[in-house]
Amino acid sequence: MEIATRMSRLGTESAFEVLARARALERQGREIIHLEIGEPDFDTPVHIRDAAKRALDEGATHYGPAAGLPELREAIAKHVGETRGVPVSPEDVVVTPGGKPIMFFTILALINAGDEVIYPNPGFPIYESVVNFVGGVPVPIPLREASGFGFDMDEFERRLSPRTKLIVINSPQNPTGGVLERAQLERIAAAAVERNITILTDEIYREFLYDGEFVSLFGFPGVRERAVLLDGFSKTYAMTGWRLGYGVMPAALADHVTRLMVNSASCTASFVQLAGVAALHGDQTSVARMVEEFKRRRDLVVDGLNGLPGVSCIKPRGAFYAFPNVSRIGRPSGEIAERLLTDGGVAVLPGTAFGAHGEGYLRLSYANSEANLRAALERMRPVLEKLAR
Repeated sequence: MEIATRMSRLGTESAFEVLARARALERQGREIIHLEIGEPDFDTPVHIRDAAKRALDEGATHYGPAAGLPELREAIAKHVGETRGVPVSPEDVVVTPGGKPIMFFTILALINAGDEVIYPNPGFPIYESVVNFVGGVPVPIPLREASGFGFDMDEFERRLSPRTKLIVINSPQNPTGGVLERAQLERIAAAAVERNITILTDEIYREFLYDGEFVSLFGFPGVRERAVLLDGFSKTYAMTGWRLGYGVMPAALADHVTRLMVNSASCTASFVQLAGVAALHGDQTSVARMVEEFKRRRDLVVDGLNGLPGVSCIKPRGAFYAFPNVSRIGRPSGEIAERLLTDGGVAVLPGTAFGAHGEGYLRLSYANSEANLRAALERMRPVLEKLAR
């Protein structure tokens, strides 16, 4: 069977590859502590599960509108309007099975061969993957540890060109946990408005902010008309397996994204969407409790990492990842991650899984129990000591 050439341009997400290797070791009898997958270790709140069960019992098992059920689009429009401070119409909302289709569909709908897309590096690998897939030109902007993993703004402004068609922003950010400052966002917004460049603002980790204020690019003057807001339910409501995300965008673009839904998934599962309505309308106490627990784990992990040989780690302000600097060990991050898995039974990701500027770093998800996090830190010490010799 001859595979289309375009498939050679499509990347993957290394977290799932490392997970598969870790699972293989577990089948051999090894005990592995999983810090590679970005997934809350909490159960979906009871009232959301109950809403899904009711929806199933009441027959919500059929096709729905490709753009999403009206009641969920209305709930999302109201939620986004309240949290970002800008008016949103349900016609601006497209519901998808997870947040990734919004990345994929936005890039498919906007980027022609040769168009340039600016995105963060290290950053979520699917941005670059899809840009390559459609024949666009990836333009990575380094995130610098010295600035709390904010955009290198001078580099950003130098790399803007007449071919720049899309700017991708992710704050709070995967993999670093960094949060873009208001001043950085103002410069990005001003450049996009002046040059009429579309922005994809990925705010899936909005709720996971531990220090400072959350600032959405979506609410800046002139941005709403040329922006796509990506958000969803996976992280905030511990609903990763439910596959429920959405995009908010100008209605004209929403029509095109809806056609891509028609041609791919048809629609998002109806009973899952009704669970989403319950999530937005229901008690948010469980979200606050989860975020508070993640903050406690963040402090535990960062303190522990800073006590390991050859490791330094700044305290991330958001998401649920630590991004420790391991450059002093003097080995490639891929080798360090491999040795931690095989010798220490701790599954982490090399920083290079998120781009070339991730070299010298590891990504650890602290979405795991305190006991497992403490055990992982203990297991890491002898492996790192040996590597640092």
